[in-house]
Formats: sequence, C-alpha cells, structure tokens
Amino acid sequence: MRHRLLRLAVAGTALLLAAASPADSPVNVPEPDGIWTGPQRGYTPATLAGANVIDIDALDALIARDRPVLLDVSLADRRPAGFPDDRPWLPAHRSVPGAVWMANAGAAPLDPAREALFLKRVAELTGSDKGRAVVAFCHPECWGSWNAAKRLVLQGYTRVHWFPEGIEGWQERHPTTVIPEDAAWSAGTGVGAQR
Repeated sequence: MRHRLLRLAVAGTALLLAAASPADSPVNVPEPDGIWTGPQRGYTPATLAGANVIDIDALDALIARDRPVLLDVSLADRRPAGFPDDRPWLPAHRSVPGAVWMANAGAAPLDPAREALFLKRVAELTGSDKGRAVVAFCHPECWGSWNAAKRLVLQGYTRVHWFPEGIEGWQERHPTTVIPEDAAWSAGTGVGAQR
C-alpha cells in the first residue's frame, strides 16, 4: 500500500510539473499598458496592441514581400566568470540573416540616452518612414522584443511586427548566420559586444 501511495504521489507531481511546462500549457499573460518593467525572461502576452504578432510563416511572407527591417534585441553574451583575462573571448551571435542586432535594446527601464539612440537607429534603418515594416525579435519567452516593438508602436510606427518565436523559431526552418552588434548601437555603450 505504501509503495502504491508513493507511486501515486510521484505520478501526481509529474502531472503537475508537466501541466506547468511552457510547451504543454500556455499561460494567459495580460498585456501591460506600457513597457514591461518586470523580469525580462518569462511568459509573454499573446498580443501586442498596435503591432502584428507573427509566426514563422508570416515572417517568411513578410520578408519575401516587404523586406522589413529586422531588429534582433537579444542580450549580448557575457564573458564567463573565471575566463582568463589573457585569452581572447570571441562570442559569435547567431541570428536571422540581414538582421540588425542591438543587444538589450528591449530592456526596461532603458536609460533615456539609450532609448533615444534606439529610436534614432530605427529611424535611420527605416529611412524615417514610420510606415515601413519592422520586425522585433529575440528569444521565446523574452520580454525584450515585446518591449522593443511596444516602444516603436508608442512612437507612431504603424507596421510593427513582433516575432515571439525569435531566433529559435527561425532556426527551426532556416539557417542562422553570425552577425555583429550594430556599430552605432555598440558605440553608444562604449564597450561593444565584448561585455
């Protein structure tokens, strides 16, 4: 009897853990009114008011049709703790081909000077056309790309797309490529991608 109860308890725990897993049970996250300032990793809403939430099929069609500006706002890799200072550390950021990588541009709060630089770079990339298609992405279950897209919506961009599947969603169908951090963005930090 004791073994049976133990097996039932283990099975019940496994069922609860499976139910809580992101792949098996999407969580209904309400959309915040403005920029999300909580933890950057975690469940995100299924919506983004003022923007189009797209999947890989829609992204493929958009790229073929409109040549959108692709904004990768993924975090830069950090030098591992204990990595010897006398050895070169050369991380390679893989992303969607043709994307512009502005590491951590979806952070919140974002320093006002960094936010101004982000908006300036997007204006440059779109030719100051707020009607040009722009796609923000990073990784699944990351608020960074949601925030980046929301910033653009709040600035009056009318064809903002959010690709929540991110780099991992892209690479399920297409190859990624190594891209450097945007030079103007990295110059604004004073340290580039070697953080």
